[in-house]
Amino acid sequence: MPNSTTVAGLEQALGISPLLARLLVQRGIETPAAAEAFFTPDLANLVSPWLMCDMDLAVARLRRALDSGERILVLGDYDVDGITSVALVVSFLRDLIEGPDLDEAASRFQPYIPDRHREGYGISVQAVDFAKASGISLIIALDCGVKAVEQVAYANTLGVDFVICDHHLPGEVLPPAVAVLDPKRLDCSYPYPDLSGCGVGFKLLQAYTEKYNLPLAPLYAQLDLVTVSIAADVVPITGENRILAHHGLRRFNVTQAAAFAAPQPSALASADTLDGPGPLAPPPTEAAHDGLRPGLAALHELATPRQGPLSLSSLVFGFAPRINAAGRMGDAHRAVNMLLAATQQEARYTAEVVDHMNQERRLSDARTTQEALALIVADPDGATSPATVLYQAHWPQGVLGIVASRCLDQYYRPTVILTERDGLATGSARSVSGFDVHEVLEACAPLLRQFGGHKAAAGLALPIENVPAFREQFMREVAARLPAGQLPVRPVEIDAELDFTQLTEEFLNQLGRLEPFGPGNPAPIFATHHVRAVPGSVRPVGQAGHLKIRLMQPGQSPGLVLEAIGFGLGHYLPRLLESPEASFSVCYALEMNEFRGHRTLQLRLNDLRWEDGK
Repeated sequence: MPNSTTVAGLEQALGISPLLARLLVQRGIETPAAAEAFFTPDLANLVSPWLMCDMDLAVARLRRALDSGERILVLGDYDVDGITSVALVVSFLRDLIEGPDLDEAASRFQPYIPDRHREGYGISVQAVDFAKASGISLIIALDCGVKAVEQVAYANTLGVDFVICDHHLPGEVLPPAVAVLDPKRLDCSYPYPDLSGCGVGFKLLQAYTEKYNLPLAPLYAQLDLVTVSIAADVVPITGENRILAHHGLRRFNVTQAAAFAAPQPSALASADTLDGPGPLAPPPTEAAHDGLRPGLAALHELATPRQGPLSLSSLVFGFAPRINAAGRMGDAHRAVNMLLAATQQEARYTAEVVDHMNQERRLSDARTTQEALALIVADPDGATSPATVLYQAHWPQGVLGIVASRCLDQYYRPTVILTERDGLATGSARSVSGFDVHEVLEACAPLLRQFGGHKAAAGLALPIENVPAFREQFMREVAARLPAGQLPVRPVEIDAELDFTQLTEEFLNQLGRLEPFGPGNPAPIFATHHVRAVPGSVRPVGQAGHLKIRLMQPGQSPGLVLEAIGFGLGHYLPRLLESPEASFSVCYALEMNEFRGHRTLQLRLNDLRWEDGK
């Protein structure tokens, strides 16, 4: 329970409701100053990029390349984080040198996304050879590269330099690059290790902007891309990520350029040295928002046709799958081209192509998920195993991460989904909350050819003949890290118990001050007891097992009825229909549903529990 004195102090100092003060304290925000900073994230409070190890070397090498007219290869992974990272750096650099010859600006900075089937993840020898053959002498690698020791060493023999911007866990030896920017380096003093790969790329551009005293508008124009990466890569929405996401979402939601609030000027250290100038802020008259880039604006029309402000969740479910689909189903450069499109016409065309690829991906995803779940059901130990490891040679590589997530949603245990590619079993791992799947893969390393990622998600490859032994060891390592005899349990933390009379639009507006929500700053979850379904209101939604229902709380407020939707809760339908008078408890997040101009409060249900305990 939060300290009542601290809660009362915030309530009085800020003039906020007791519940909002309590929610702040539960999030570790205990002083009025910390609460004000949380309510109004300020770009001026971004961490100095100069605290990141090798930043001075990276900025100096980039400047030398720009001054001497070198061509630069901008390479990124084929997922959303990598694709947005490439678009971020290419867009910024092209704007930096654009002049009378736009073709020159376009040709100097070459986007490069490795083909996931021919090259695999990260930096490949093929990419290095392509750079050398194209007269490119500098590669900026984004969202990958921190373990590419051999590939970077090979590039050095060809006279091709690397600047690496990564956020994955490094190995024991760093690549011999000109600079390795990674806040997870053990020797790095950067205080915020949870940036996305695109976020690390942004820090490079921030440092360059500060060093050469450039206007901030072009830098802040990239925040839409950074925010998509933050949402898609499921990084914590805390600290610096929260500041970046807050302002990036404003680019999606604000309707007028003047509504973008730029940070106020602050005292600056000299930008003429590379040893640590302070954060830059624009002068009061400098605009920092010109609206979404055409590619994201076009994708917005296709992905989110309903009215209402976008959240990080909207980006996760509406934008990320479409951007991802290009790399999963074909050529990820199509997504990069969409994000770099200069005109609405070009953007609309490429967005429609990407959207079509996503439709194909969804069909492939559904088929593979169906097969994977059937394998779990057919396994006598499938429902009681501490983990899931599945291998089928015919499964498409591009949907394995999604399928792993679907299986995890259903059975809630660490999951590995594998297919065959080039004589190896390759695939994706996904983990449950608080369980480090990367640590488990490290314990299985003797059986693996390669692996990489972080606590929640990873990729791996191993000889096909090792799959049975890997499955056995993976299960054993997971079980050893769980309480004896227990399977992972999906956590549901209740922030407060409320009655329906407390759920108002004004209360929802107060909760909006805590946004954006995501890992590390989840949407508040509430519980209400003694709830009943309105007769005749229980029905299924869609074909994916969703539940739609209207709820009332007898004895609290006659006639007060609230709409509720439960994604994946369709298995409760039979009991709700069989026992329409039964009383139960619900836990939920509160949201506003906007449809055809109508706004109604809605409960997004997490779970139901009947009060007879069954």
